[in-house]
Amino acid sequence: MRGLAVVADVAKMGLVFQHTGAVTTRRFIKEQPDIVRRYVKSHVEAVHKLYTDKEATIRALSRFMGSGLDREILEKSRENVLTETMYPKKQYPSLKGLQTVLDELAARDPRAKSAKPEQFVDMTFIQELDKSGYIDALYKKK
Repeated sequence: MRGLAVVADVAKMGLVFQHTGAVTTRRFIKEQPDIVRRYVKSHVEAVHKLYTDKEATIRALSRFMGSGLDREILEKSRENVLTETMYPKKQYPSLKGLQTVLDELAARDPRAKSAKPEQFVDMTFIQELDKSGYIDALYKKK
């Protein structure tokens, strides 16, 4: 069966996990804050589209997963990721979820044992969008 098959639902298992995230350098953030700001905004808008435009999401899944997939599989694939644990409407990184990732990495990389999730995140841009009311306003639109 093709599609986004659920191998393990970490939320149902009681694990908090950071599923997605963008990565860049502190230098880039400092030198190109406008690009980072626009990227974060576009990511928030993409997640909004995922939640609010089923047909556009199905078309995108079909394009990226293979156009020969049955619609039922595409709809189930969308359903499987359409959760606050996978794609929160407010795209704050989960420090607890990052700690889960670090704990898993610690078995292979001793540096992960002493690392803290806060070392890897900059919430400035998502906080700006959230405090401005932009994210809430997206979900109030009809």
